[in-house]
Amino acid sequence: MSKRRVFDINFEPEETSEAPAPAEEQTRRGPMAAAISENADALTERQSAEAEIRAENDRLAHEYVSLKRDGAIVARVPLGDVAMRKLTRDRSTTRDPDLEELKTSIRDLGLSNPIQVEDTGDGYELIQGFRRLSAYKSLFKETGDERYATIPAVLVAKGEALEKLYRRMVDENMVRRDISFAEMGQLAASYARQMDLEVNDAIAVLFASAGRQKRHYIGSFSLLMDKLGHLLQYPEAIPRALGLKLVKTLEDQPRAAQHLSALLEHQKPNDAVAELAVLNKVVAPKPVSEQAAPSTSSKTTIKLNRKSGAAKVIGSKGKIELQMNRDFGAVDPRKLEAAVRALLDQLDL
Repeated sequence: MSKRRVFDINFEPEETSEAPAPAEEQTRRGPMAAAISENADALTERQSAEAEIRAENDRLAHEYVSLKRDGAIVARVPLGDVAMRKLTRDRSTTRDPDLEELKTSIRDLGLSNPIQVEDTGDGYELIQGFRRLSAYKSLFKETGDERYATIPAVLVAKGEALEKLYRRMVDENMVRRDISFAEMGQLAASYARQMDLEVNDAIAVLFASAGRQKRHYIGSFSLLMDKLGHLLQYPEAIPRALGLKLVKTLEDQPRAAQHLSALLEHQKPNDAVAELAVLNKVVAPKPVSEQAAPSTSSKTTIKLNRKSGAAKVIGSKGKIELQMNRDFGAVDPRKLEAAVRALLDQLDL
């Protein structure tokens, strides 16, 4: 059988200037694939946007809490939503002689300094601004004007230490409008009970910015309010000096509180001036009686007959009298002194 011969033929590559086929022709997709791809891109973009929104919300939330803590968030809150349970107030809840002035200022100029409240979830707890809140309540009751139905308030972050809240309330009132010693004493006693402290320790905490002497006065008024607070209608009107005298009277005279109670019940003072008159009567010193009480001491009378005439000697408590018809002022002082010394020596005096 004859063999077939195989020849290797090498062809020169042909030069061509044609560009490769367009990519889109090589990767052409159907409508379904294109839709899926577009949905995936949209989902990725949405997830990215949501992540950015969450990050922004977290940042704003932290910023909001920080602003609340710094007292920079102000809102109008309904009067009925503000409670006063957390702190014992350092102001009288029945009388405030300057409340009318504050109401006039609010009517004319508005409230320049918002109250401070803590958000409790179902309302608000008053932290600062008792007088301002009282003024708004009074204005709303008197006028019915809806602009007084809500009050501007700074929202304070929840959970601040109770001691710090008390200190803030006390320092505000001591700086802006000095409160009475009776109100400070009552607050110290209430805080001591709430925190299970001695009154002096409570005073040291609440009135740390006050001087030592002032803290001593507050302690005295705290004792005064503990003994007489239930009897008094206008304790905030008691001056410092009168309050200290009352405390001393209570310490020296155990029945003084009972006596004061009887006086107040009998006279029924209807204002601060009348009540102060009763208190002053209690601490007034007792008048000295013009007639001395009959003496119960013994009395001795001796009559002596002398060449120069009769002499009468009377001895009583604290006194020896010598009665005689003689000018003792003309006697030599040295002889008179010697005679008296001899008398005293004879009596062992």
